[in-house]
Amino acid sequence: MAGLGAAFRRLGAVSGASALGLATYGAHGANIQDSYRKELFEKTNKHHFIHSMALLCVPLCSKPVWAGTLFTSGISLFCGSFYYHALTGDTTAIPVAPVGGSLLILGWLALAL
Repeated sequence: MAGLGAAFRRLGAVSGASALGLATYGAHGANIQDSYRKELFEKTNKHHFIHSMALLCVPLCSKPVWAGTLFTSGISLFCGSFYYHALTGDTTAIPVAPVGGSLLILGWLALAL
């Protein structure tokens, strides 16, 4: 299991790098005129960073497969749906955000095990 925990640590590092890249894009490249969508992008990016850091802790817990899978899935669904909406204005992906948020909560609980 240590190898898999280390894989999630590496995934957390890549996720953090992508969060930084998206933050840079949001600040300098994206042309988001709508203030709600701009704020949504920034809040989503904050959550992306926080949960990337949580992935770095996965190797330290007793259930790394559970915690890592929940965090990875949660980041993808929660942050992905909100990034998509913020960048495109399309709301079709929004219904998966609560599922992703629930997975992130479960990831924190799995980290506590």
